[in-house]
Amino acid sequence: MSDKVRWGVLGAAKIGVEKVIPAMQRLESAEIVAIASRDIDKARRAASSLGIPKAYGSYEELLADPAVEAIYNPLPNHLHVPWSIRAAEAGKHVLVEKPVSLNVAECRTLIEARDRTGVKMGEAFMVRTHPQWIHARDLLRSGEIGRLRSIATAFSFYGRDPANVRNILAYGGGGLMDLGCYAVQVARYFFGAEPARVVSLIERDPEFKIDSLASVLLDFPSGQSLFTCSMQMFPHQRVQIIGDKGRIEIEIPFNAPPDRPTRIFVHTAAGLRSEEFPICDQYGIQGDLFSKAVRGHGDVPTPLEDSIRNMAVLDAIFQSEREGGWVPL
Repeated sequence: MSDKVRWGVLGAAKIGVEKVIPAMQRLESAEIVAIASRDIDKARRAASSLGIPKAYGSYEELLADPAVEAIYNPLPNHLHVPWSIRAAEAGKHVLVEKPVSLNVAECRTLIEARDRTGVKMGEAFMVRTHPQWIHARDLLRSGEIGRLRSIATAFSFYGRDPANVRNILAYGGGGLMDLGCYAVQVARYFFGAEPARVVSLIERDPEFKIDSLASVLLDFPSGQSLFTCSMQMFPHQRVQIIGDKGRIEIEIPFNAPPDRPTRIFVHTAAGLRSEEFPICDQYGIQGDLFSKAVRGHGDVPTPLEDSIRNMAVLDAIFQSEREGGWVPL
C-alpha cells in the first residue's frame, strides 16, 4: 500500500491548477486524489485536465471524503481561515495559501483550531524552501557580507481586472496582502528577528479602494528593510541583501522558474560572482516537506507561529497608514 499522503484541493485557483498541483503530482510523497469547486463543471474540467480521480461540486463534499488526508487551500484570502478551520475539524491536515489570514486575530483562531484538532497546519510560503534562499541565508550567516544592515525589496505587476479577487477589498485584496507579505517574510527571514517598529506610505485605488502602491520601512534591532509593492506597476521583482562588507542579490526571488536554473549574485571586495542553482520546483519542495511532516518526518515548512508574526507586521503597516506615523510592535 502506498504511503503517499492523499491530498484534496479546495477550489480551482490559478496558482493551484497551474503551479502547485502539477508540482505535487510529481512527488513520491504525495498524490492529489480530489478537487472541489462550487461550480461542478469547473471542478470536472480541472480534474480531467490534471488527471485527478475525483471532482466535487462543493467544498463540504471534499472535506467529507474519508480518502482525503490533507487539504491544500488556495481560496481567496477571506476564505483561508474559515475553510481551513472546517478542514481541521474534519480531521484533515491543511496547507493554506499566503497570506494565511486577514489579520492577527483571525490567525489566532486558526492556531486554536490546529491545537484543538491535532492536525498539521502551515502557510504556503514556498520561497522559504527554495535552495537559493537557504543558500543566501547561509552566506549571510557565514559572515561573507559582514553585518546585515539593509534589505531592499521590490515586487510588482499590473492588473486592474475588477473581477480579480486581488482587486476586491472585502476579499482581502490589495498589493500588501498579495505581494507585501513576501517582503515582510524576506526581512524577517534574513534578519532572524522581528522589527521593532514600522512606517508606511500607501496609495489606494480610487475605484477598488485596495492599496495600489505601498512603500514600507521596517526598523530592526540591527538594520532596516525597505520595500515597495504594487499591483499597478510594470512587473518586477528583486531582493538585495546588503551588509557592511558586501551584498547578495537574488535575481528572481519570488516566482523562481521550475524549468531553468536560478541565480544569485554575491558582491564583496573580492569581486562580483554569480552562483547558479539547479532546476527545481519550489512548490514541489514545499509539498514534499509538508507531506513528510504529516507522516511524522520533519516539521511543517512555515508553521503558524511564524505566520502570526508575519501578520503582526502587516497589521502594523495598515495601522501606520491610518495613524500616519511609526507603529511599534
